[in-house]
Amino acid sequence: MKTIQITLRLFVLAAAGGLVGGSAQAQMPGGSPAGINAALAQLFGKNNSFTAQAAMRVLGPDQKELASGPLEFAMLNGNVRVDVDIAKLKSDQIPAAAAASLKQMGMERIASVFRADKKAMYLIYPSLEVSVDSPLSKEDAESLAKPPKFTTTALGKEVLDGVAVVKNKVSFTDAKGANHDAFTWTAPSLKGFPLQVQTEEKGNVLILRFSDVKLTKPEAKLFDIPAGYTKYADMQAMTMGVMKKMMDSGGK
Repeated sequence: MKTIQITLRLFVLAAAGGLVGGSAQAQMPGGSPAGINAALAQLFGKNNSFTAQAAMRVLGPDQKELASGPLEFAMLNGNVRVDVDIAKLKSDQIPAAAAASLKQMGMERIASVFRADKKAMYLIYPSLEVSVDSPLSKEDAESLAKPPKFTTTALGKEVLDGVAVVKNKVSFTDAKGANHDAFTWTAPSLKGFPLQVQTEEKGNVLILRFSDVKLTKPEAKLFDIPAGYTKYADMQAMTMGVMKKMMDSGGK
C-alpha cells in the first residue's frame, strides 16, 4: 500500500507540474501549494481565465528527461485545474508495475484543483467518483493574501511553434524571502499569454509548453467536486477506502 500511495503522489505532483507541493516543489518556485499557485497565476498576467493543453517535461541537472507527458489546464479567476491520464505519462523513476496497479484501481485519471477562493485543494478521480478535499494550512492560506511581486525583463523576440513570442526573464521573491527566476515566452497575438514557462531549481528544470489556448472562461463546475462523489479528508483514507471497496467486490 505504501508503494501505491507514494507512486500516486508522484503522479499527482507530475500532473500538476508541481502545483500540489511536496517533492515537485523543486521544479516550481514558491514553496507551498498556495505560494506556487499564486506565483503561477501571475505568470499568466491578465489571462486569469482560460483553457489549454500543455506538454510537460522535467529535466535533471544532466539534461536527462526525468518525466514528460500531456496535461490539460484550466484557470478561472485564479482557480486552477490540471487533468492527467497516468497512462500517457512517461518517467523512468516510477515503476511500471506501480502505474499498472493505479490503473487497476481506477486511479489512472486525476484532476488536481486548487481553489484560491475557498483556500482548498481537491484531488478528483472521475473513474472512481471519489475525491480528496483538503483545506490549506494557515500558513498557505495567509500566503495567498501576499502574492509575490514580479520584475519582468524582455530578452528578445523568438518564434515558438510558428507563433511570434517574446522571451522574458521573470524574477520574484516568495513569502519566505527566497529569490526565484523563471522564463516565459509570451505571445502578443494571445494577449501576452505565455506559450512556454520554464523554471529551474537545484539543477532540475520544469518546462510547460501550451497549445490549443482558448482565452475564454471555462465552466465553473470544472472547479467543483461533482455531486455524489465520496469525499475523503486525505490520500491515505481515500486509498484505503478504494482498496476496501475492491476487496469487498472481489477485485472487480
